[in-house]
Amino acid sequence: MLLGALSDTDAELVAVARGESSRMLSQAGLVLHTPEGSIEVIPPERFVTVDSEAGPLPAGLRGSCAAALVCGKANSTPILAQIVEELLSEDGVAASLQNGMGHAEILANRLGKERVLGGTTTHGAWRGEDGTHWVGRGNIRLGRLDGADAEGAAAALMTKLHEANLGPEWSADIQRTIWVKILLNVAINPVCAIAGVRNGALLEVSELWEQAHSAMLEAAMVAEASGADLSELDLEGTLRKVAGATAQNRCSMLQDVMAGRQTEIDELCGAVVSLGESLGVATPRNEMLHALVRGIHISSSLE
Repeated sequence: MLLGALSDTDAELVAVARGESSRMLSQAGLVLHTPEGSIEVIPPERFVTVDSEAGPLPAGLRGSCAAALVCGKANSTPILAQIVEELLSEDGVAASLQNGMGHAEILANRLGKERVLGGTTTHGAWRGEDGTHWVGRGNIRLGRLDGADAEGAAAALMTKLHEANLGPEWSADIQRTIWVKILLNVAINPVCAIAGVRNGALLEVSELWEQAHSAMLEAAMVAEASGADLSELDLEGTLRKVAGATAQNRCSMLQDVMAGRQTEIDELCGAVVSLGESLGVATPRNEMLHALVRGIHISSSLE
């Protein structure tokens, strides 16, 4: 989705994918179903495709990028951090738009804190056999881990995201922003994945709502114990608003379960449970959801 939107700008683009996805991008380009119902085909000549599993980067790409948007699954972050380090110019920046905790920190360990942006996105998208479906426009929020302003490569990235109509916003407290996204993820993703329902079912089935809301409240206690200020956030109202706005969406965790892929439950509920233990905050609902989704993993591997 980001690749398709940025292709409407004059940015020179490098797409990092793996396996079949890389082959399709390099041979057929990207088929993008937009929220407005149109279908756009971005030809493979519009961007350079790199297979993350194909070995060293071509020499001509090393140090060629001013910015990198990291959107891969949690378990791919270490290898993506290595690729980003090779791709970025000396003053380039990398932004993590991934679900869960710790991704920006992994990038920072490799690149240095000053070259990393934390981020979240509320754009909705899923990938099918007939292309990428951009099902809902939202925004992208970015911010430096130390709370500094957008300057240099970060400011240039914000400009390109604006030109691509991706709704970029700069956050002076990106850790709080990331926590808000985590609260929504631990509420929506595991419950919908276990029940096999779209997001809107949370508002229709009281038992599902109770599970989701309770998981969110637990995660909020962990967030506040870790230093995040959530005092002005209407937790229940925010969850209702997001579930309603994305009512027809299948969340990413449900898509992973349906496809037999590993989910990001360890980086969501699992991370909340782990951090809660270290801070002395009990998280029984997140622990239960974590165990149930892990059980789905185990069952799938035995089939």
